[in-house]
Amino acid sequence: CSPQVIRPEPCGVCGSRIRFGKTAIKCCQCQLLLHTKCREQCPAPCVPRPRHHSWPREGVLADFAPSTPPLVPALVVQCVTEVETRGLTETGLYRVPGAEQLVREWKRRLLRAGGALPSLSSVTDVHVVCGGGVWPQEGAASALTLISGAATDVLDDAACDTALRHLVSKLPPANRDTLAFLMMHLLRVSCSPECKMDVLNLSRVFGPTLVGHSSANPTPLAIMEDTPRQCKVVARLLSLPHDFWKGFVGTEQENLVPV
Repeated sequence: CSPQVIRPEPCGVCGSRIRFGKTAIKCCQCQLLLHTKCREQCPAPCVPRPRHHSWPREGVLADFAPSTPPLVPALVVQCVTEVETRGLTETGLYRVPGAEQLVREWKRRLLRAGGALPSLSSVTDVHVVCGGGVWPQEGAASALTLISGAATDVLDDAACDTALRHLVSKLPPANRDTLAFLMMHLLRVSCSPECKMDVLNLSRVFGPTLVGHSSANPTPLAIMEDTPRQCKVVARLLSLPHDFWKGFVGTEQENLVPV
């Protein structure tokens, strides 16, 4: 299979490091990991090892993240990589919906895949990749309710930014790293003239997904009242500089796609 490396690991053939976000080759039987260029030198025969178990159906974001930093789930890395590879010239990225039936089908495939993620390159419409919100509400979303007050109640911009930086740094590590990874991705989307998705547009799309509501079962009135707050929180997060977010995921993240 061809996984994407979440933490730097040595190649089983040449011994040099495979960097974060790079595509590698992994034997489905013995789990040997190597550079794609080292495939011809792969030793044989191999000793089969037990297959990965599938992901849990419920849990917090940390249950899906790797054991070493940056703590960004493999599926998030794979989806972002695919979107940035062929989606940054698509008008209305994240606003234009993919076919609902295809989105549901790929959700099922990805959840069943466990450690060996199927390639998303076979998904013809990149909007389908953008439409798969498969992570639990308990994950990155609910953690962001901690910073809502800073984004909506502090009037001074400088004080608001300081409060946001402090609160983001106090998030659980997996939530913080994944949030940083997503914010850097959305900043790249906002800078694409072809996408026509500025910070305000992205905030409207991602507000409900990332921030969520103050209760598990909000009333229609609560949903209506929460919407402006959700948008403002994401807009404030996207106003923080690229280098702030980069500090959480490290320079290796830059290897995902050309900036």
